[in-house]
Amino acid sequence: MLQQRLGLGLGLRALGVTGGPLSHSLPGPRCYSGWAGSGLLHSEAYIGGRWLQADGAARFPVQDPASGRLLAEVADCGPREAREAVRAAHSSFPAWRGVTGQERSNLLRKWYDLMLKNKDELARLITAENGKPMKEALGETLYAASFLEWFSEEARRVYGDVVPTSSLDRRILILKQPIGVAAVITPWNFPSAMLTRKAGAALAVGCTVVVKPAEDTPLSALALAELAEQAGIPAGVFNVIPSSKTKTPSVGEVLCTDPLVAAISFTGSTATGKILLRQASDTVKKASMELGGLAPFIVFDSADLDRAVAGAVASKFRNSGQTCVCTNRFLVQEGIHDIFIEKMVETMQRELRVGNGFDEQSTQGPLINESAVQKVESQISDAVSRGASIVTGGKRHRSGATFFEPTLLCNVTTDMLCTQEETFGPLAPVLKFRTEEEAVTIANASNVGLAGYFYSRDHAQIWRVAEQLEVGIVGVNEGLLSTPEAPFGGVKQSGLGREGSKYGVDDYLEIKYVCFGNL
Repeated sequence: MLQQRLGLGLGLRALGVTGGPLSHSLPGPRCYSGWAGSGLLHSEAYIGGRWLQADGAARFPVQDPASGRLLAEVADCGPREAREAVRAAHSSFPAWRGVTGQERSNLLRKWYDLMLKNKDELARLITAENGKPMKEALGETLYAASFLEWFSEEARRVYGDVVPTSSLDRRILILKQPIGVAAVITPWNFPSAMLTRKAGAALAVGCTVVVKPAEDTPLSALALAELAEQAGIPAGVFNVIPSSKTKTPSVGEVLCTDPLVAAISFTGSTATGKILLRQASDTVKKASMELGGLAPFIVFDSADLDRAVAGAVASKFRNSGQTCVCTNRFLVQEGIHDIFIEKMVETMQRELRVGNGFDEQSTQGPLINESAVQKVESQISDAVSRGASIVTGGKRHRSGATFFEPTLLCNVTTDMLCTQEETFGPLAPVLKFRTEEEAVTIANASNVGLAGYFYSRDHAQIWRVAEQLEVGIVGVNEGLLSTPEAPFGGVKQSGLGREGSKYGVDDYLEIKYVCFGNL
């Protein structure tokens, strides 16, 4: 049973604690019965170093997307809790800003070490609330930890400048200083990695943080709060306020409009990002947005076809197609189109296994909810009605209502929804093209530009296409791109700013010019 695989015993609901306003902390952490004594599973908000109930003891359910079973009832924070978390972060900011970079580095490193120590428990939490296979969940946990390691090192490297002047009696200094309270809103598809990629950067440079995790996957964020506390991150420096889908808009509005918040960082849809940007504009907050994509994957006649197919499957079907950099459109040159289709079908049928994430044989877990499944179905229906053909897959899988067969479409054209809208599911539409210019034109015919991929062995073509693709991230003969050392972000309406890499701290820093005169 799922509970036994999780190590949760027979308890599917958090232990009941009733009564008490927000200002009253609970007598102890709320955890599932039978969670192997790890203490990582919490169901309360984490504000100012305390585990707290929401106002009126309000709660919302967190469900296993594979079965619909109840995993927990979590504190349903609203505007009141959001404001309290912001005040806690704001009060803690002066002291945290005054901590040396080396001290912040040491604390982030301890947090990283604790993530590695608890990697299996963290991975089980991700699979339970997100559904992705355990192998991928463990990969995400290690990936998430790598951002804490990376930014623990960057904490000691926030350099300013000394600038030569045209006047002999002046000296110019450039200082980089933490901006203040950073509000972080994270998505459900990578509930741990997106949190550490944002919060790690903010904390490293001296900002304090309020995290609003996705309503589908708050348990991972709360587990990370527990480990942050164990690592010695001071009270109020890192806060987590889970909220239901109903309360999320009002919580987001508080985070975007409260004048005590200096920066907002969001990963999610372009539509939601635009709402947050409008709300944040009144207080002129610094904004970092990692929004939607429509990633093209181009295969030229000169490509190593076997490597292209391997890269295509890896890029498209990771997390069942539910990543922002997943390929959304395959463009294959006419000379190799038919053999590419054949090899894709063979590889998909040989390597992809749909099933519960706790099944060791599974490579494809469920989609996050019924709406996600319906979106895939509607795109397939639209494509077929316009002349596309289903090569393999095309329907829900017998494993359950939220499971969908990995699907390959051919005879796809640019007027179909699957080439115009981000899918976020296991659907691979293939378009045929003739020339390089045609492929680049199709790839760039979008108002978003996060990631793009292409396979070629023509070096001149590689340079041309890499420079011409209107995206923030390009994979050349490579289908998996994410790493903490590289900047992650898009162009056009795919967002603002960059996460990860040495540039990842920039969105949490202010530049101050200091002029020494009359020397």
